[in-house]
Order: sequence, then C-alpha cells, then structure tokens
Amino acid sequence: MPGTPAGDGFRMPGEFERHDGTWIVWPESGTNWRDGARPAQRAYVEVARAIATSEEVTVGVSERQWENARAALPNDVRVVELTTNWSWVRDHGPTFVVDASGRRRGVDWRFNSYGHIALPRYYSAAHDDAIARKILEYERVDRYAAPIVLEGGSIHVDGEGTLITTEECLLNPNRNGDLTRLQIEETLRAYTGTEVVIWLGRGAVDDVTSGHVDNLCCFVRPGVVLLSWTDEPSDPMREVCLDARRRLEAATDARGRSLDVRLVPLPPAQYRTPDEATGVDRTSDGSLSAVAGDHLTASYINFYIANELIAMPLLDERTDDAARAVIADAFPDRRVVGIPSREILLGGGNIHCITQQVPAAALR
Repeated sequence: MPGTPAGDGFRMPGEFERHDGTWIVWPESGTNWRDGARPAQRAYVEVARAIATSEEVTVGVSERQWENARAALPNDVRVVELTTNWSWVRDHGPTFVVDASGRRRGVDWRFNSYGHIALPRYYSAAHDDAIARKILEYERVDRYAAPIVLEGGSIHVDGEGTLITTEECLLNPNRNGDLTRLQIEETLRAYTGTEVVIWLGRGAVDDVTSGHVDNLCCFVRPGVVLLSWTDEPSDPMREVCLDARRRLEAATDARGRSLDVRLVPLPPAQYRTPDEATGVDRTSDGSLSAVAGDHLTASYINFYIANELIAMPLLDERTDDAARAVIADAFPDRRVVGIPSREILLGGGNIHCITQQVPAAALR
C-alpha cells in the first residue's frame, strides 16, 4: 500500500480489544531448542490449545514438520505451511491495524534477527523477514511496508493513541542506528496511528532481544498498565523496575490521563540447569546457544490477552499465585489460564512472544 496507516485513518488496536484470531509459528530449530525442539513443541501445543477455546488459532509450520504439528495440535487449530527459522511470531509477524469503517490492514516491519545479535551463530533473517508478508497473504489483507527495523515485542499500545517502548531496544544502534529518537517516534506514529510515545529506559536484564517492553510492562486497558516488580534490593531487576515506574508515573497518555501503574511480582531469578543445556545443536560456527547457568529472562508480564482468557506463564510455584492474583484483578472479564512455559523460556521468550493477534474487523 502507498501512504501510511495513520495517513489512511488506521490505528493499531490494544491487545485487549476483540480478536478474530491468533497466529503461532511452530518451533523446530535445534540450535535454539533442545532435543529437536520436542519439549518446546509440547509447550506450544498447550498454548494453542488454551487460546483455541477463546478464538481461532492458526499455526504456521514448515513442510518437514507439517505432519508432526498437525498430529500434535487440536483439530480446531488451523495448520498452514510457512517457512521460518525463528518461531517468535510476535517479533517477525505483522502488526495489524484497523480503521473506523471496519477495514483491516497489516504493517510489515523490517526484521534483522534482533539486530544481528544471533549472526552467524544461528542463521540468516531472510526467511523470517518474509513471514509478515506471508501471513498477510493468508489473511487476505493489504500490506504497508514499514521503513524501520522493529519487532512486535518491542511495543505495546493502548488503542487510543499511546505507545510504550524502551530506549534500550528501539534506540539501539543494531536496529536503526542511522535514525534519531525523533525520526523513530515519527515512524511509530505513522505506522501505528499513535500520538504519544512513552519511553522506558532498559528492558529486562539479560534479555537477548535488547530489552523488549513485553517482558517489562503492558497495557491492561487505556490508562492502566502492569509493570514487572521486585522489592528485593539485590535483584538486578530492581533498578530497572524503579526507573520504569518513575517514568510511567510521570507520564500522561494521548488523552491526557495519568497512568494507573499496577505491580506484578517477578519470580525468583531463573537459571538454565545442566540438564536443560544438553541436547542443543551446535551452530554453524561451532558454538552453543545454551550453557548451564545462563540467566533466563522470566517475567509474568509476557502473557497473552485472548478474547476470553489470559494465557499466563507459570514460572515458579513461590510466585505464580501472587502474580495470577494481580493479573486476574486487572482483567475481571477474562479467566486466567496458567500454562507451564519453562521450555518456551529456555528458547529466549515466553507466551506473548510466540503469539500474534489478528484484531477483529467488520470486513473479513
């Protein structure tokens, strides 16, 4: 499409608005996942199964894994052929936008494998840079080609003109090093239909995505956000959380509102066990992506908002119930479904990272 979404009257809806469906991409890379990705696949199946009770789910799968995925997934989940390397559709998939007349279009951001942090250890981003375009073909919606590198996990919006992101990610030279903050803000406004950009500082500690906001903070609805939180002075996330809270409480959104900031406890620090570090294939340069003792970026904020439920990661029995209580209170109209997601976490993300919503539109 020529022009921009904002110029054509389109906006990115909040994730809490009604969906027509959800996309997931099947995991299979042995260099990212242990044991041929089979444990991760079982976790993905549980996520798809839960969401499918609320809305339509489509899973993109390579030709060699299609039969395997079809047999593992519930019959009411659609399985389509899609060639990928990374299985984080939140990041390389499209951002859908809608307008007041009920039309739906998609934004195809540039994808460079998380600022090339994984190259040459994993693989080229070429297949994954094409994923958004392919999904939009399946959905039969028109496409805007955005001019900047951006992963979907780096932004959250309230659907009423406000966007939250982190400086650590979007101002990182490995994404759009030739652009200023103002130029990036202008592009965000043009392609998401937002007016106000709230910049947080750093994202979660040791996040391989360079600080995606979806491990730190998200909108519940306009004017209300959830924020990862710890009171433990020795926790390396303490300063990150304090700085984010200060910025959020000082901010006003596009409607002039102050934000209601609600705190979701972080789990105790999570580390990769020796057993979890085995069974991962070596990369093209002979290195390993998984090493015993790796700090894992665990956050309850990395949940998915479906039409009737919240698909929430279960991370640690000591904090799961406390986190669930805050999330349930924030979403009284949805049931909270806890899903054991350790195997997804071992790959570098969680439930929000493996999902991408298709917002409802009057014209399908």
